Amino acid sequence: MLTYKQSGVDIDEGNRAVDLIKGKIKSTYDNNVIGDLGNFSGLYSLKEFVGMEEPVLLSSTDGVGTKLRLAQMMDKHDTVGIDLVAMCVNDLICQGAKPLFFLDYIATGKLVAENIDQIVGGIVDGCKMAGCALIGGETAEMPGMYAEDDYDLAGFSVGIADKAKIVSGQNVKSGDVLIGISSSGVHSNGYSFIRKIFLDTYNYKLDQHIEELGMTLGEALLTPTKIYVKLVLDLLKRYDIKSIAHITGGGVIENIPRVIPKGLGIDINKNSWEKPAIFKVIESFNAIDERELHKSFNMGIGLVMVVEKDKAEEVVNFINNREEEIHVDAKYTELMKDRAYIIGEVVDTHEGVNLC
Repeated sequence: MLTYKQSGVDIDEGNRAVDLIKGKIKSTYDNNVIGDLGNFSGLYSLKEFVGMEEPVLLSSTDGVGTKLRLAQMMDKHDTVGIDLVAMCVNDLICQGAKPLFFLDYIATGKLVAENIDQIVGGIVDGCKMAGCALIGGETAEMPGMYAEDDYDLAGFSVGIADKAKIVSGQNVKSGDVLIGISSSGVHSNGYSFIRKIFLDTYNYKLDQHIEELGMTLGEALLTPTKIYVKLVLDLLKRYDIKSIAHITGGGVIENIPRVIPKGLGIDINKNSWEKPAIFKVIESFNAIDERELHKSFNMGIGLVMVVEKDKAEEVVNFINNREEEIHVDAKYTELMKDRAYIIGEVVDTHEGVNLC
């Protein structure tokens, strides 16, 4: 008799994966989560937010891109889940939303329970950093669609904000100042270019120790994306943050203009922040145009906020002296600390971004 397992789908292995991850998942639950694992949908109560004048739900979805290829090449799957959460919740906070809950989708050619456990473990870590609950997900074993060792990830997050307090960027004006918050490295964008540079053009190996990085190339490239949720929520309680941009694909060149009114532009002092070592290595090749670098990578700035000029120094000082908890592998601790810099200003003399 034919069985489903003979076609490449192992339901028992899927059940074993669930047994490995269910305790981790429950550790993200808060008092608003209703029910238990195994329901056909995730339930989340909004009773805590009835005091809002006009509560608005905000949503975001994203993936990790070809950074996953490096994780698969290195057989290291415990940090890409953090990246997945970061890419979604960092978008939510750009409009001032508090992330409430998260859903994940994992598609793979062959389900290996231990790999799923590592991936979901990272997602759980990311949810804890963001203060949101992991209330559901789907793991799809898809032989014939993916090679056995391949997988892809997608994440979905929902947050909430009071309509009157949504960060819109509509009040940004010429003379306002840009504050850049440090990235931990490449984050989760530009990895096709990264592989082209390091692996294809300059023939580096992922297990090659690079003195300037203080670790192997692979370890540096798998450094998790920073999650800025708690920082931004703290700032919004204290300061008037006019607009926020998550610096993802397109870098500062493409992302900052999305959050300022038409007719305004940005002047950025490209030497105003300390770049992570990985970008210094890339710059040392002297093979990529400066503007191309800032359009392809975050170049050390993972989040940008616009504030009034007379508040900029105060905000920077608050960020740089703020106590924070960092729940990652010790080798990433220093990279994951937030550092703030005044990196430029809003102008009315041109549109777009000038690097100065």
